[in-house]
Amino acid sequence: MSSTSNKRAPTTATQRLKQDYLRIKKDPVPYICAEPLPSNILEWHYVVRGPEMTPYEGGYYHGKLIFPREFPFKPPSIYMITPNGRFKCNTRLCLSITDFHPDTWNPAWSVSTILTGLLSFMVEKGPTLGSIETSDFTKRQLAAQSLAFNLKDKVFCELFPEVVEVRKRKSEMGFAFPCVKTLQFHLFPKSKIWVLKLQTSSGYGSSPPGAPRRGRQKAWALGGGLRTAVLVGGELGLFHSWA
Repeated sequence: MSSTSNKRAPTTATQRLKQDYLRIKKDPVPYICAEPLPSNILEWHYVVRGPEMTPYEGGYYHGKLIFPREFPFKPPSIYMITPNGRFKCNTRLCLSITDFHPDTWNPAWSVSTILTGLLSFMVEKGPTLGSIETSDFTKRQLAAQSLAFNLKDKVFCELFPEVVEVRKRKSEMGFAFPCVKTLQFHLFPKSKIWVLKLQTSSGYGSSPPGAPRRGRQKAWALGGGLRTAVLVGGELGLFHSWA
């Protein structure tokens, strides 16, 4: 809980943030949901769902906005909590919509505007203070691990029960490949080698019964396209595309 939770936010900030909350509930930002802390309206938490056709597809990225008491006349600070491969975790991000650039801040910008700007910058590759460079493969791995990471965060679970429910549904289905359209697999028992062929597109498909869990998790992060994955004793040995 923030140290400011015991202090009442100024009337102007409170009224404006309440208005923004009603607006974002009526007209949600694509790929993003956001909730203020019940104990402190100056601290909001958000979840970005990774857009399709990006390395973040299938990921759920938790972060927070810290609004100054002078909001909307001064901008908020933005943090990303979930490992994502684009931004450092628990670090103030330097964007034109944050407190790093009060000179470019527009008081007319709402919480929806801020979150839209964050998503736009996230899927780009431009560097800034607080950003990092990683491969698309690493980003896909982190996307696959994001929900499990978030479930360890009590605030995340309390504010976003509908996202927690997504995880429960996936668990009931078995370990699922993200966006698997078709899946073929062969087992060579004596050598413990699995050969998986998967076509990724949209939706979810269950993994083959009895397949090595560790290897399946790695195959989950392969990303889009037609792939062959060779698993040896549960370890992902190699993969390649084929026509």
